[in-house]
Amino acid sequence: MNIKQIAKDTAKTLQSYLTYQALRTVLLQLDETNPPLQHWLHNFSAGKVQDGEKFIESLFCEKPDLAMRIMTVREHIAEEVAEFLPEMVRMGIQQANMEHRKQHFERITQFSVSHPSSKNELDNELHDGS
Repeated sequence: MNIKQIAKDTAKTLQSYLTYQALRTVLLQLDETNPPLQHWLHNFSAGKVQDGEKFIESLFCEKPDLAMRIMTVREHIAEEVAEFLPEMVRMGIQQANMEHRKQHFERITQFSVSHPSSKNELDNELHDGS
């Protein structure tokens, strides 16, 4: 397990996600202030935000002002969430793991209770047959 590579991949995924969130924010703003531009950006961004950096690069070629705006919003979002993110991720994973374990335990104990052991069935048959 290469922890540094996992961290690098996670950071890249998070950057792309923050780019997506910044795009959503800008789209909402444009919907109120400039609907034609909002429509253009919506169409331009369709299916392109999987890689946030490539999206920004392609947007720079078309509308540099929008690329700058999205980068500014993305940076602001990153600054706001960076403080809370590590603990929220750790706690979220711990809580989700606990819930998954609980559900699994409930499933296996329900199965055991609803299917009596063959020893109990055999004991019942012996008592009924004597």
